[in-house]
Amino acid sequence: MFSKLFAQVDPTITLVFYRVTDEQYPSQLTECDGYLTSGSRFSVYDDQRWIRVFQGFIQQLYSQRCPLVGICFGHQMIAWALGGNVTPASTGWGLGVQHAELYQAAALEHSWLTNPRRQIALLSSHQDQISQLPSDSQVLAGSTFCPYAMCLTGKHFLGIQGHPEFTPAYLEDLIRLRAPQLPEPTIRTALRSLSSPTQHLLITRWIIQFIKHYRFQVHRTDDHHQRT
Repeated sequence: MFSKLFAQVDPTITLVFYRVTDEQYPSQLTECDGYLTSGSRFSVYDDQRWIRVFQGFIQQLYSQRCPLVGICFGHQMIAWALGGNVTPASTGWGLGVQHAELYQAAALEHSWLTNPRRQIALLSSHQDQISQLPSDSQVLAGSTFCPYAMCLTGKHFLGIQGHPEFTPAYLEDLIRLRAPQLPEPTIRTALRSLSSPTQHLLITRWIIQFIKHYRFQVHRTDDHHQRT
């Protein structure tokens, strides 16, 4: 899904995949210019060995100032690994097209966040949400339903609760697969929303620009340290 998505925005990008559920990781962090973590059927607080190992990897990326973009589970893992908290949302399942307000004052601080809109929409499928952000975090977009829809932690970690990589057809299949676990009104509302437009390509452009920007910043700082 991410390969198809990124190809629509910048076909020069090469993606390398590491299956962290099987504890596959890069041999060194410089193997990639930046990292992106996907969604998962697991929760970040599940007692699984691979999740604990992955949490340590996120902490390593943060301490080494490597750019990271977290999607859904990855967004929540940023908070979980760095001192925040994640819980099942009191508002219930976030399904279908979900809207969030992009906070203009925050957006204008970041050159990678081009063509900012007042509202952004993405396909979503999540029951958990961040309930407490780590320190040194900034909320870029949120809503009453999902207050922390898009956030920065430090300068080089970007978290997004929605799924730019999903297609409406895929999410419809996922909703119907999970139907026995879902309230009927939630299913109806989610399915109706799937015809609404989303800003998945714009947000993908932000992701790419974010990684390119902070890759340059990190490498420039490292070069300066080496020279001095």
